[in-house]
Amino acid sequence: MLKAKVLTFCYNLSNTFYFGDNMKPLIFLVSSAYNEQDNIKPLFYRVKHQFEKWGNKYDFRYLILDNCSTDNTLKELKELAKQEKQLSVISNIRNFGHIRSPYYGILCSLETKAAAVILLASDLQDPPEMIGSFIEQWEKGAKLVLAQKTSSRENKIMYFLRGMYYKTLKKFNDSGANLLEHCTGFGLYDREIVEKLAALDDPYPYLRGIVGELGYCAALIPFEQPLREKGLTKNNFYTLYDNAMLGFTSHSRLPLRIAAIAGFILSIFSALTAFVYLILKLIFWNKFPMGQAPLLIAVFFFFSVQLFFMGIVGEYLGAVLTNLRKRPLVVEKERINF
Repeated sequence: MLKAKVLTFCYNLSNTFYFGDNMKPLIFLVSSAYNEQDNIKPLFYRVKHQFEKWGNKYDFRYLILDNCSTDNTLKELKELAKQEKQLSVISNIRNFGHIRSPYYGILCSLETKAAAVILLASDLQDPPEMIGSFIEQWEKGAKLVLAQKTSSRENKIMYFLRGMYYKTLKKFNDSGANLLEHCTGFGLYDREIVEKLAALDDPYPYLRGIVGELGYCAALIPFEQPLREKGLTKNNFYTLYDNAMLGFTSHSRLPLRIAAIAGFILSIFSALTAFVYLILKLIFWNKFPMGQAPLLIAVFFFFSVQLFFMGIVGEYLGAVLTNLRKRPLVVEKERINF
């Protein structure tokens, strides 16, 4: 005899809970992994332990997307998925990066009855022990709960530079988005927010900026970011630069305006300098040497300024081109436990 599956809705503390077959609210977790073979099992079991501490009040499903790892990450995931039915795996056909892959995982939650999504990194620098705090704030009515790094055990210079970047981005921000400092996306997103993210159809999304633009008031939970214990970081100059420029091009037109204003000021300065040189040469024809040094300095200076601002314009054009192409966030190779 077939059992009818009924989707029940219940309103509790201003949240809409989507119940699964066993009548428990479902929390969907997402991580993206690339060469994290040593962190996969500890990560999953630390997450599982957090839900066990809640006395099985919630069901959970954990989706980990493998970005075509070159080590044994996918093998570890497949073996773990055989033992743990709460674990789902998507194997990507290639490495789609740290921006698109996690965002795609969040959107995959809409294929389930999940009431909320929790995003965390697979390197264990986003402590799974914070899950309980996220859910507590969510139960109080917060649609968006984010972890905020108040300190970090990483290199102090890097932490300082990140802080300077966030402050600069906030000053340059003219989009109206509430950009939060030291919030990387680690946190809980109500299904209502996920549905709005899916409607945007953004091929290269800056998640932390998008949720700021949506206007939801975030409940912030401070934490100290631990050091990576196993494996090597995948962040390098290019990935950090890519993320930084994505933030600027998504939320500020001020660099373009600075380029226009600087060009106007420098053109006036050039004209005045040329006029002064002309007058001096006419008055002191035999005593005022023109010389090559001023010419060379002027040429190198103006060319460097032009190249710098052409680079800025290029970043904006690249962002426009990416959005016009509308290429998929991720191309899947295999799904496990869906």
